[in-house]
Amino acid sequence: MGAKRTPATAAADRAGIDFRLHSYDATGDGSGSSYGEDAARALGVGSDRVFKTLVAEVDGRLTVGVVPVAGGLDLKALAAAAGGKRAIMARVPDAERATGYVVGGISPLGQRKRLRTVVDSSAAGHDTVFVSAGRRGLQMELSPADLVRTAEATSAPIAAP
Repeated sequence: MGAKRTPATAAADRAGIDFRLHSYDATGDGSGSSYGEDAARALGVGSDRVFKTLVAEVDGRLTVGVVPVAGGLDLKALAAAAGGKRAIMARVPDAERATGYVVGGISPLGQRKRLRTVVDSSAAGHDTVFVSAGRRGLQMELSPADLVRTAEATSAPIAAP
């Protein structure tokens, strides 16, 4: 895999799951929209199939929410799904340090520190979904079931419109 090997692809390889990598020119800085929406446009897929990885704090504990780029993260729903009471978005340096990835390239797979992860239940409505493969400009396409299993995640309705 060479230059496309990342901790996320290594985690997928170790798990023995099927996935496809998709590269695109990630020249944008994500301002004005989101890295995920840029990826959906560049890859020509619906923004309901491209999922972004967001890091929040639930009762002070870093927790990952994986939601479609077409919407946002419902922090109350994430807190409830993670068994907590209150959630706020994590500070960028904290998210980058814990995951080992930079914003715009945070993957739900292969993170430096295993964080509790919740994947939005809408993922199950697709044969495959796209998530960051660990760097800007590289997306991983895989089945929702493999995503949930490999990330050791739970699934719940955590997306906000």
